[in-house]
Amino acid sequence: MKAIQILEERKMTLTEIADVNGLEPGEVLLKVEYVGFCGSDLNTFLGRNPMVRMPVIPGHEVGATIAGVGSQVPEELTPGMAVTLNPYTSCNKCASCRGGRPNACKDNQTLGVQRNGAMREYIVMPWEKVIPACRLTPRTCALVEPMSVGFHAVSRAQVTDIDVVLVIGCGMVGMGAIVRSALRGATVVAADIDDGKLALARRVGASYTINSKTEDVHARLMEITGGMGPDVVIEAVGSAPTYQMAVDEVAFTGRVICIGYAKTDVSFHTKLFVQKELDIRGSRNAMPSDFRAVIHYLERGTCPVDAFISMECAPEEAPQAMERWVEAPGKVFRILVKF
Repeated sequence: MKAIQILEERKMTLTEIADVNGLEPGEVLLKVEYVGFCGSDLNTFLGRNPMVRMPVIPGHEVGATIAGVGSQVPEELTPGMAVTLNPYTSCNKCASCRGGRPNACKDNQTLGVQRNGAMREYIVMPWEKVIPACRLTPRTCALVEPMSVGFHAVSRAQVTDIDVVLVIGCGMVGMGAIVRSALRGATVVAADIDDGKLALARRVGASYTINSKTEDVHARLMEITGGMGPDVVIEAVGSAPTYQMAVDEVAFTGRVICIGYAKTDVSFHTKLFVQKELDIRGSRNAMPSDFRAVIHYLERGTCPVDAFISMECAPEEAPQAMERWVEAPGKVFRILVKF
């Protein structure tokens, strides 16, 4: 069957891998319909992902249909059903797993990162990782996982309806954080350097937007919050300046939630940690409840799904699509590969 592989830096190819040969008890065979390229795949392609061992099949943002089930699979998982995947593993032994937070498993292996991913025609998964989404199309299912990461960050922030939430970065994960914060009744401020993404942020729930390249972020936040600053800041970029912005701009006794991985060391005036009595929390991956919440939101039919998808391509066109992303990273939102 066809599969996409990243062989080495800036080298991606369509290759043939072995077909699936039978199912073990508890396994589900999935016909992959759509897979999204995400930021980790872009970093792998550029040789900037230290967690990846080449060659690797990328892909963990999946829309699929069930093609077959093995024995000992719950009867509600039936052939033809539209599904997405929980692409993470958990060891059930480390401190995170024992504490009921398997999304942060010490030995997690995400599809397409620490192990081969879903950019192939068929994939076999344990039934526990298959998430039904019967009322969604497989195309929409491919958006569930990245939005779930943003939803999880909002849960980590314990956002309520009396909070002002600043989301820095309006990529797919940041959009998830904007949607979830708005659903919880918070006042949402979206910050990015691209006006197109900011316009989309308003469509999904942001009450205010700030172009951090052309506007004075601090002045705008003081105006919006009456001089207090946002109660919650969600960092969804992963850069030194945006991490510093989060700590500088959050209100006294506020919460800073960190999703993005900064590529360089970040220097802080730690006085603000103490002076503001901040809660600074990491947010990694997503929990099953976050996936369910995203599916519930998408089932409403109010999400501008088409606006989230910058392009679709066939597997043969994937290398060229990735090169286009490299050339204009700020203009590409999501690339879906259609198998």
